[in-house]
Amino acid sequence: MFVDHVKIRIKSGNGGSGCVSFRREKHVAKGGPNGGDGGTGGDILFSATANMATLLDFRYRPTFKAGNAEHGKGSNKHGKNGAHLTVNVPIGTVVKDVETGDLIGDLTENGQELLILKGGRGGKGNARFASSTNRAPREWQQGEFGLERELELELKLIADVGLVGLPNAGKSTLISKISAAKPKIADYPFTTLQPNLGIVRYYDIGSFVVADIPGIVEGAHTGKGLGHEFLRHIERSGVLLVLVEALSEDVLADYHMLFNELDKYDSDLPKRISALLITKSDLLGEEVERKFTVSKVPYFYVSSMTSEGLPALIEFLWRRLQEQKSDES
Repeated sequence: MFVDHVKIRIKSGNGGSGCVSFRREKHVAKGGPNGGDGGTGGDILFSATANMATLLDFRYRPTFKAGNAEHGKGSNKHGKNGAHLTVNVPIGTVVKDVETGDLIGDLTENGQELLILKGGRGGKGNARFASSTNRAPREWQQGEFGLERELELELKLIADVGLVGLPNAGKSTLISKISAAKPKIADYPFTTLQPNLGIVRYYDIGSFVVADIPGIVEGAHTGKGLGHEFLRHIERSGVLLVLVEALSEDVLADYHMLFNELDKYDSDLPKRISALLITKSDLLGEEVERKFTVSKVPYFYVSSMTSEGLPALIEFLWRRLQEQKSDES
């Protein structure tokens, strides 16, 4: 099961309290204070790992607690610090505070760590309070309690190219043809119920990642259909492809509907549309005039069944991604 949105509660470890103690040795009747400090409670950290692809595990374990510290002891023995807790999350996880809605961090690289909560500070033992005027202090400090926080975890896939289209536009078939991804494919709407990632090889030079999300219907930005839940997975993609099947009654109308849905969800997304793909071109007769005008966006006729247009599409995407990298550097 693919899960990309969960809420969890975390708590850092309590600090240990300081100790009240005095030296009591055979030839030292009234020794000075020797109460040790309490240890520091355990921190909670998040770490991005490539070994996870979903937030499913958090559905079954919604609470995380770091270790509590030990209290101080006599003979100036400090309490042991609480064990830190590292919580593994998939690469691309966004962490937010539920109460405030504030962004805490965005884990986009394998091995990246994020400190979420510090453990409670340990209290001082009475040895810390000794002075020239108070040689037998009985003062001590209680350890601080750990902090609690409710978090919202949101997974956003990291892909170079995002595929956007109506249900049954051929996105899953396309990604299965240009990469090694094996999504579920069938000739009916909403075959795709979760996003899929595929790695596309460009000769022996390099590769790029393509994301296929469930089909977008009109009103998706308000929550209609399945696509709204997954639009977050193309937010990181620098290149977007809009797919409309060739037998559509009005290719341009479908394109503009998808354009508007992206715009209403995030006004930055339409700026990333790099091409219109007119899919299932093998179903068109040769007499059909193949000409469209979509602003300055180029278009490709592609067929995943016959591979028409796929080599040119891969070449176009590779060049487009290289241009983006050059612009960013």
